[in-house]
Amino acid sequence: MQGKTENYAEEQDNLNTLKMRQVLDTLPRFCRQFFRGIEESTAPRTRLAYAYDLRVFFEFLHNTNSECRKTAIENYSIDILNHIQKEDIEEFLEYVTYYDKDGKKLTNEERGKARKLSTIRKMFHYFYCSELIDKDVAELIPLPKQHEKAIIRLEPDEVAILLDQVDAGTDLTAAEKRFHKRTHLRDIALLTLMLGTGIRVSECVGLDLNDVNFKENGIRIHRKGGYEAIVYFGDEVEKALKDYLEERSHIIPQSGHENALFLSLQDRRITVRAVENLVKKYASRVTTLKKITPHKLRSTYGTSLYRETGDIYLVADVLGHKDVNTTRKHYAAIEEDRRRSAANIVKLRENQ
Repeated sequence: MQGKTENYAEEQDNLNTLKMRQVLDTLPRFCRQFFRGIEESTAPRTRLAYAYDLRVFFEFLHNTNSECRKTAIENYSIDILNHIQKEDIEEFLEYVTYYDKDGKKLTNEERGKARKLSTIRKMFHYFYCSELIDKDVAELIPLPKQHEKAIIRLEPDEVAILLDQVDAGTDLTAAEKRFHKRTHLRDIALLTLMLGTGIRVSECVGLDLNDVNFKENGIRIHRKGGYEAIVYFGDEVEKALKDYLEERSHIIPQSGHENALFLSLQDRRITVRAVENLVKKYASRVTTLKKITPHKLRSTYGTSLYRETGDIYLVADVLGHKDVNTTRKHYAAIEEDRRRSAANIVKLRENQ
């Protein structure tokens, strides 16, 4: 009997689950209970990230602590958590600022260190609440203060220049122009869709043909966290998608990629890395001062939507932010501009 065909999101979840099993073999056995305990509330990709963080933590303990070095990491008992001191975790955070892993030099700034500490805190909290350890020492360490970075985004005129660039293929190298003849309708559709809806690059590459509904001008996407959402698009996106789909109808995809909306030159589902590269290729001809990535296209859309509507809740909903404070934090500078503009809106007396 033929099995159920996986969509892109399910395929990625299954791949992350397989990777997770491999990483679990390198962790203390008690970690399996922790990951089972958080399975219902986290996505496979999130759990995999936690597992990588914990692997670095336990490898650090094994390499720097004489008692830990006596036992293989996978054979650590849960009692080891009772012996870890606040200083051990603080030294770990200092260590991951800059360290060597398999010959690679790795660094973590505030955000990376905060994520690793958050993972450690979640593990300690889980076992403490399960009454399997005596103290929650990780809770004593505050998350590193994170300094907000200015949002990098394209201005409206830069968006127009970017799309004109993709359409015409000007300023490309000779080799790039040869590829451009084959991909410019796809590239226009892809970038117009991202700039016109604010979807994530992973959501974009995961789109299937049947996820596009022109009757309602909406696309069905798989959000972070595993839930589905409908995002609506306007006339410019509709035209770009229809032009591409006309060309797409004449392409025979590789086996297993028949349902993919956006195809690579090899007629396979386009990858996140490929989208990152094409955004970089075109954006570098528009601005050399800004490092434009697919996520910056998402920021561009969010900024434009907020400027037009002033509705932070709408922006949060369309972008798929579960917490509106996440959205407000990203667009705080625009909120400040709006507050300043309010100063002269209300007139107290008619001008004499």
